[in-house]
Amino acid sequence: MKVLAINGSPRKEGNTAAMLNTVLDVAKEGGAQTEFYQAGGKPVMGCLACGSCRKNTHKCVTDDWINELYPKMLNADAILIGSPTYFADLTPETKAVIDRCGYIARSAGSAFSRKIGAAISAVRRAGGIHTLDSIQHFFTINDMIIPGSSYWNMSLSRDLNDFQNDNEGIATMKRLAENILWLGEKIG
Repeated sequence: MKVLAINGSPRKEGNTAAMLNTVLDVAKEGGAQTEFYQAGGKPVMGCLACGSCRKNTHKCVTDDWINELYPKMLNADAILIGSPTYFADLTPETKAVIDRCGYIARSAGSAFSRKIGAAISAVRRAGGIHTLDSIQHFFTINDMIIPGSSYWNMSLSRDLNDFQNDNEGIATMKRLAENILWLGEKIG
């Protein structure tokens, strides 16, 4: 099983990254191949709605890191997308992944169909459910399977390293990883 984690936070070593890495560590212990991709903090454009991806399967006409990330998503069995909550929503980089990779995948005949997808969010206090929902809508419209966990896949983490002190958040990430591995076995 291949598990890809996409960090939509510009903080390469922030709470969202720590949450994703907690899932990856458990997945790796369970025998999965894992990869961490840093999307946040990279310049990116939103979808141009040009329709070129319908003609140029598996590639976006805007040649940036999205075209580097998309094949990694195609190759993964499970895709984790993490974003901190900014003003009750996800980061622009995360939104670009959803919009552009989503259009490419749908233009390629629902290329993400039946992959496992899990959303993760670091949040100061509120808005995290909306962030998770935005990412999960990407999974459902792409015919993906979403595993649950012991609680919402979020951590009340504002300042750097807050996640390290969130015992419930850590337990939730570990259980999420266990459920991803279990589900991967069942559908594999």
